Amino acid sequence: MTTSSRTTIAIHILTLLAFCGPEPLTSEFIAGSVNTNPVVIRRLLARLREAGLVGSQGGPGGGWQLLRAPGKVTLRDIHRAVEGGSLFALHTAGPNPQCPVGRTIQSALEGIYAAAQAALEAELGRTTLAHLVKDVKTRAS
Repeated sequence: MTTSSRTTIAIHILTLLAFCGPEPLTSEFIAGSVNTNPVVIRRLLARLREAGLVGSQGGPGGGWQLLRAPGKVTLRDIHRAVEGGSLFALHTAGPNPQCPVGRTIQSALEGIYAAAQAALEAELGRTTLAHLVKDVKTRAS
């Protein structure tokens, strides 16, 4: 099992767009900042576009732009756009119903997982791209 870095990369992408904006940035330029393949960037940008966070324009001078003011985009918005679903997954194939733990573990965990998801989303909802851009500029000086 691995942990996804989609949220972190998407936050990087949008912080870069906000930092460099309003000029459009190419997926190749963004990939250079993230230090990954442009295909990875384009996949995440597609999810961010579906969520209404970014838009693109083709042709010379084209690229990707942030569609909302950085102060109006929270890390929760970004997380929801690229991760979807729950923070924790239950067994995909139900555990053994003949076992006392197997038949009850999922219901025992559901409330705990829901509370953890709510806490994560509440924390991510407190930080906007504007906060991150300010922090990045301070750290870069």
